[in-house]
Amino acid sequence: MSEEVEIKPARSSNLMQRVGIYAALILVAFLIGFVPMWLKARESGNNLAATERNLSLARVQNALASAAIDARRGDYEPARQAASQFYISLQADIEKGDAATLKPVQREAAQALFAGRDEIITLLARSDPAAADRLADVYAAYRKIVNG
Repeated sequence: MSEEVEIKPARSSNLMQRVGIYAALILVAFLIGFVPMWLKARESGNNLAATERNLSLARVQNALASAAIDARRGDYEPARQAASQFYISLQADIEKGDAATLKPVQREAAQALFAGRDEIITLLARSDPAAADRLADVYAAYRKIVNG
């Protein structure tokens, strides 16, 4: 009864084990390449969002500065158009709510800028030189809101 039984490993389980190991290695290699790129893309996306926010704020501020400069120079119609664009852009940004470029505290403070909107637009339509000083005050207040 001392027969030697030769045990042969099953080839299919050995083959399946190799395929599993290769698949795991391929997955690891993929993740080694994917994770750094994903992190870089996420960082770039965050940087893009911040840059777009700053650009939006700069455009609104530019419209107001343009209105103030045009009014100072006596170009009341371009000043009126730029002032109108400022107020329209500011109102649209405030109405966005949480998606707005302004923070909630800034949005509340910016509401006060609308108090003199109609008067400023009327002064510009009448070519009144007093509009330049009013626009300069609004510009200073807006910069304080955005930068403060």
